[in-house]
Amino acid sequence: MSETPVNAVRRPRLRRVLRLIEAAPAPAVLAVGVVVLFLGIFIVTRPLTSLWLLAVLVGVSAIVAGVIDLADSERSPQRWYRILCAVWILGGIAVLVWLGRSIELLPTVLGILLVVGGLGALGGVSRGRVSARVLAVASGLGQIVFGILALVWPDLTLLVAAVLFGIRTVAYGVGLIWRAGRSIAGLPAKLSDGPQTRRSLLLGDVARYALAIGFVALAASAWWVNSWLAEGSPVVDSFYDAPVNPPDEPGVLIRSDAYTGVHPSGGDVQRILYSTTDAYGVRAVASALVITPLEPPPGPRPVISWNWGTTGVARGCAPSLMDTTATRWAIPGVEQALARGWVVVGSDYSGRGANGRFPYLIGAGEARSSLDAIRAAGQLEDLRLSADVVVWGHSQGGHAALWTEPVAAEYAPELRIRGTATLSPVTDPLGMARELTKLGASAELSILVSWVLVPYADLYPDVTVEDYVATSGRAIVREMTQRCLSEPGLFVSAITSLGVSADRPLYPANLTGGPLGRRLEQNKPVGPWAAPLLLAWGARDEVIPPQLPRRFVAELCEAGVAVRWVPYAAADHRSLINPSSPFLPTLMRWTQARFDGDDRLVSDCAQIVE
Repeated sequence: MSETPVNAVRRPRLRRVLRLIEAAPAPAVLAVGVVVLFLGIFIVTRPLTSLWLLAVLVGVSAIVAGVIDLADSERSPQRWYRILCAVWILGGIAVLVWLGRSIELLPTVLGILLVVGGLGALGGVSRGRVSARVLAVASGLGQIVFGILALVWPDLTLLVAAVLFGIRTVAYGVGLIWRAGRSIAGLPAKLSDGPQTRRSLLLGDVARYALAIGFVALAASAWWVNSWLAEGSPVVDSFYDAPVNPPDEPGVLIRSDAYTGVHPSGGDVQRILYSTTDAYGVRAVASALVITPLEPPPGPRPVISWNWGTTGVARGCAPSLMDTTATRWAIPGVEQALARGWVVVGSDYSGRGANGRFPYLIGAGEARSSLDAIRAAGQLEDLRLSADVVVWGHSQGGHAALWTEPVAAEYAPELRIRGTATLSPVTDPLGMARELTKLGASAELSILVSWVLVPYADLYPDVTVEDYVATSGRAIVREMTQRCLSEPGLFVSAITSLGVSADRPLYPANLTGGPLGRRLEQNKPVGPWAAPLLLAWGARDEVIPPQLPRRFVAELCEAGVAVRWVPYAAADHRSLINPSSPFLPTLMRWTQARFDGDDRLVSDCAQIVE
């Protein structure tokens, strides 16, 4: 039986277009159904590859739906409805005209179209059965919620939209095949074709109410998850805003403030903002934490230049924004250092906290930020710093630490670097990339690569994201760089990277070749080091392949550098910085000897590196 005018008016936009197909002869419907079914399977199983196809389908369907809705005799005379239809048409044209950029624009377009579709659904709630109106409200609100979330989480939107669109396409293909098969067999196209009984109307009402409840529950759950993820994201406050006219000279203290996070036992913590020179050699602004003893001994205090490991590359990933980065769980031996009267200075580097570009594994930029943090800390009131500095660093911070003395020789010659101690350091960025890419794709590797690739592309003109990232994955990679290691939003990046890597490589190019490989090699620390070095690493390190620090030590010994090393058979990547680390007594004795000018036992090169 034919549908009522009310149902015709409430028929979803896309459904009106699809009715044209359903009314065709049964063999044609069957052929279209088979094609649609395989198209949907392709989209579901190859979501990253099919994003181009998804963009085309979204563009075409938006245009067609908007045009057909303009022909709606009951609603098109309403001005607001014509505006919504125009938005649908313009959105579809935007996708098709700028198809070369549509993959990155697609989440935004989807978000806008969902919001527009939700508003359109809400506009028709005054007609139809009560259950139909309730479903329209739930559907409209749900579309608006998911439209907003699509704009907030564009990388996840790409994957989810592709999969959901694919499932919907599969379902529609199966429906076409079912209808064609029943028609060819001489049966009604629908089991429900026939007189509308009270029982069927009630069942329809129940189904609509159930769908409405499902819409509301799904939208509410998604919004709650979004709120939970947002609450875990660090907030960059106005302290980190650069002045209108920052100092021309590097290492000038701009402002200081109390650190609101957890303080270490026996220590006071301040955060500072200061001028520095970024990896481009351009004046920039950076932030740091300065940790001082509560009761310092008289006289200038020796300095520990601390370099944290990886926390992320976005502004909000600055360690000084986090609550526990001044404690013994984040800085090994910090309480013992304070007890000895040492001052610990830890830089966020330029581009984290303060606005700018973060020099992730870019040695010169890392070192300048650390050196200028010491200069600026010396300008704090009631704090006298010695020129004697021992540099500590873990992981990425170990890479920064190894670059500090070579850069200081020319950049900050007034500081005396007495030694450099690194824990699980990145000693060879290119070698690390080669080893990690041998292990195959993983969520962790995808995120780590994005954190290296994007800062390198921002700095070096010969390195471009487009050369190394699949076209349909560029928005995903950019979004990865906006999340920090400590925030739950990184879970979204992990899910997304796992989803796309199951389809095709996110990074199809050779990450260790071409301009990126050359720049990684350029950022290997090569010295010279006049002061002694101390290296420690774990044989079970899941991030830094243990053979790399062993190889680095062998190179140092061959070059005549004074280096001691301590490998730990049972240690993983973070074991060495934990308060219970067996390395801490060695670190403290070695550092004290550097400040005391004791040059005995500074090299293990007479031993064999195992």
